[in-house]
Amino acid sequence: MTARERTSMSDIVGRYEDQLLPEWVQQQLEATTLRCDLMNDEELKIQSRRFLGALRKVLQNGSADQDITAPAWEETRALLGDISQSRARQGFSPSETATFVFSLKQPLFERMRIELERDPAALADAVWKSNILLDKLGLYTTEVYQKGREEVIARQQQEMLELSTPVVQLWDGILALPLIGTLDSARTQVVMESLLQRIVDTGASIAVIDITGVPTVDTLVAQHLLKTVAAARLMGAECIISGIRPQIAQTVVHLGVDLQGVITKATIADAFAIALSKTGLAVGPRSTGK
Repeated sequence: MTARERTSMSDIVGRYEDQLLPEWVQQQLEATTLRCDLMNDEELKIQSRRFLGALRKVLQNGSADQDITAPAWEETRALLGDISQSRARQGFSPSETATFVFSLKQPLFERMRIELERDPAALADAVWKSNILLDKLGLYTTEVYQKGREEVIARQQQEMLELSTPVVQLWDGILALPLIGTLDSARTQVVMESLLQRIVDTGASIAVIDITGVPTVDTLVAQHLLKTVAAARLMGAECIISGIRPQIAQTVVHLGVDLQGVITKATIADAFAIALSKTGLAVGPRSTGK
């Protein structure tokens, strides 16, 4: 075995894993990028031990070819993927996540320097190859982190859409759907699904869609409203649109949007009164007996 082979990354990690682990953990604990409020020391040690062990295993199996997409690296990639996704959910930043791998460079390079202090060429070669490999692994954590964050954001957006489209029961057979904010295609789908499901659950025959909180109504928004009304009709429920302000009325007329056949009212109170009358009910002052 040549001097370079004895001091390769594979050999260093294999021979000095027990020494590298505490040095690496300490390096991470002292880093400014460590979020002690998001992760405790024990969890950090467990993740570091698992990664270093997986790295040693794949390197000793002869997979130090720098190609981390090869099948031999599958276990290591999966481990880094789990760590990156968990940190994405915990609230770590991309740089904080990638530092988990990059921080291994210092203790590893220090060990190489000691082993190869009399052979600068061999030291440069070993450091260069190790640096390339750790950079690839670090960038891989960033890619997985980004995908994890996108999944978190998408889930949060879906939850916000569901929370922003509550369907409430005003009376037996009467539902109300107050809309607040911009009504786009994605939100229209959630609105429609929520309304139709509540119609099925309650057997309601009338639904009041209140757009008082919708800042602007253009052709696209009007089309979304009409689609929701049409879907509700197919389920046997009639829709009343409330919250028609003067500027919205002018916009609808200017755009030439056909709301024929759809009952519209200025306030949700007016719409509720119409809904009650259609069900044979009415609200009036209570008489007081003398």
